[in-house]
Parts: sequence; structure tokens; C-alpha cells
Amino acid sequence: MSLQGRILVITGNGKGKTTAALGTAFRALGHGQKVCVLQFLKGQGRYGERLMAEKTPGLDWFICGRGFVFIKEKIDEDRQAAREGFALAEKLVAGDQYDLLILDEITYLPLYDFLDVEEIVRLLAGRPPRLSVIITGRQAHPRLIEIADTVTSMESVKHGYEQGIKAQQGIEF
Repeated sequence: MSLQGRILVITGNGKGKTTAALGTAFRALGHGQKVCVLQFLKGQGRYGERLMAEKTPGLDWFICGRGFVFIKEKIDEDRQAAREGFALAEKLVAGDQYDLLILDEITYLPLYDFLDVEEIVRLLAGRPPRLSVIITGRQAHPRLIEIADTVTSMESVKHGYEQGIKAQQGIEF
């Protein structure tokens, strides 16, 4: 029996969008499925999840960003990195070698005007029928929500940053 791929969006202002997507990745890996993560905007840091990915068979990981976009003078470089990452996503989808593809932080591409949302919609519409895709990031475009099978919004009720607690290894990274 062939699986029917799904589109899941994990959005909202709360913490844990990437972590939730990775929980689904580990679920898929546990069933022998092949998983790929493309991280848009995030840079080369030594995040715990990336360190674990290096040790995990069946999990491919690509960094498609230069770090979070804060410096306006570097915006063209950020836009170029995002577009190159999206071209890689198109290549991977066309290659049909994965069961689950996570497009982490891709919601920022239309938000920052790095990519038209319809390009993402076309990519998802043209994916192999068995491929499931998880999209993460704040402020998911209404078009992404419209085409998704499942949408989860993470809500922040309280966050340690607001109390002056710094990011902690193993919790935030």
C-alpha cells in the first residue's frame, strides 16, 4: 500500500516549531522512512539537533541560510542564500528520494520578500504523491495554511527570555 503524503504547517509565535517538526522526523525514521531537513535563515551554529542529525542514519540535513536576518546591509546575501536553498528544495523534491521533507523557517521567505509564496505552493503541488512536507516558521502565509492538511499554531504563554533567562544548551539550541 502506497502512503499518501501530507502537508503540515507549524506556525505561531511560540517556541517549539522546529522541535515539533523534528519529533515527526524521528517518528518517520523509526518506521524506516528517509527524512531531509532544509533549514532556511538559520546559520552554521552548533545546535544540538544538528549534532544529533550527523549521527542519525536516514536523516539528511542542509543549512540554507547565513543566520537570522538582522543586518539590512546583508539582505541581498540573505535573499541569495534563501533562493539557493529553495532551488535545492526543488531538486530534492524532483529527486523523489525522501518520505518526509522539513522546510524549517521557510515561512520567512515570503514574509521578507525573498520568494513569492506561489513558488512554494507550486513546489508542494508538484511533489511526489507519497512525500510529506512540514513547513515551519512564524506568520505562515494564508496560502500555505490553505493548502495544508494540518496546521498547528504554537502560542507563547510565558517565555524565559522575557524574564532575562539566556538560551540554554540542550533546551534552546
